[in-house]
Amino acid sequence: MSLLAVAFAPSAPAAVAAPAMPSAPAVFAHPGVLVSRAQLDFIRTQVKAGAQPWTNAYNQMMGSSYASLNRTPTPYATVECGPYSNPNIGCTNEREDAIAAYTDALAWYITQDARYAQKAIALMDAWSGKLKSHTNSNAPLQTGWAGSSWPRAAEIIRYTYTGWSASSITNFSNMLRNVYLPEIINGSNSNGNWELVMMEAAVGISVFLDDKTDYDKAMTKYLGRVPAYVYLTTDGSYPKAAPGSGLNTKAQIVSYWQGQSTFVNGLTQETCRDFVHTGYGIASIADVAETSRIQGTDLYPGDIGTRLRFALGFQSQYELGAAVPSWLCGGSVKKGLGPITEVGFNAMSTRLGNVMTNTQTLTQNDRPEGTNALFVAWQTLTHANNPN
Repeated sequence: MSLLAVAFAPSAPAAVAAPAMPSAPAVFAHPGVLVSRAQLDFIRTQVKAGAQPWTNAYNQMMGSSYASLNRTPTPYATVECGPYSNPNIGCTNEREDAIAAYTDALAWYITQDARYAQKAIALMDAWSGKLKSHTNSNAPLQTGWAGSSWPRAAEIIRYTYTGWSASSITNFSNMLRNVYLPEIINGSNSNGNWELVMMEAAVGISVFLDDKTDYDKAMTKYLGRVPAYVYLTTDGSYPKAAPGSGLNTKAQIVSYWQGQSTFVNGLTQETCRDFVHTGYGIASIADVAETSRIQGTDLYPGDIGTRLRFALGFQSQYELGAAVPSWLCGGSVKKGLGPITEVGFNAMSTRLGNVMTNTQTLTQNDRPEGTNALFVAWQTLTHANNPN
């Protein structure tokens, strides 16, 4: 396709087999949500050596409010999140306390200062002792955002620190099982970033709960949604529809893709909405693939990784300032991809050796990548050039 040559330098992808239906591992790896013990050991070694970019990223994290040992958790029994955060009753508090717990868990592992582990526990215990429900129209999205951060923190603390009591672990597990999973496990027919982060949360929670049934269910949803979120020319003349979406015609899909009717490798369902929401979707695609790899099924060499690679590259070129052609989003895009490139770039370039010039430039320009205050946090620290 001539337009592709203009828009995106890498050659079109060869057809790759779709991943086999997922199967939870016989035994879950712990810690195993987004970061493994080997990855944590690598991070700790690099920071102790003062190596870059990890030391700058570590200092960024430790200098943030999320790492403060003076942080006081602010749990709510009911978190109510309406459209565009109106109303916002506990929504920001929940998301930021969850990110703080993850921040403290990373700080604990790197420093071995038990105060950080204890602060992470205090945050998790406070919410699991009070939260009962999420309500209003953004409840599924809110549950996905906060539910992505909690199990990252919990996995590190539970499996690398001995001071989290069995009763507290049970309470936290019950919160994830009874408050979070029912809200997210069946997915959403909203914009793709919703269902992708909901599945990210469901996969992470299932790992923490050693729940093979919900892990498989969440992975099945994810494997159906990713091809409906990122287009490849091998899909045909127009994008695939997510299973259960009810989109049956090209006209319906064009409408769902923000009116975009020319399709090229790496275009996403939300590219012509804005890059902020596109970044959310790309982040969750990478995060789930990373957790899946830790759990024994590597999705990066196949269809999922190919879509991730092209999505990163396509968006990155315009984030860096490339001229937007008239056929793309009416000749204008809304930039703001966010701190979301490190996980996918590390997997597809550092580990697998793909040349990703635009993604590499954007990633290096943005280092250290911090947090979007929703569910993405400290990816330069955790995944920059991490070979594990």
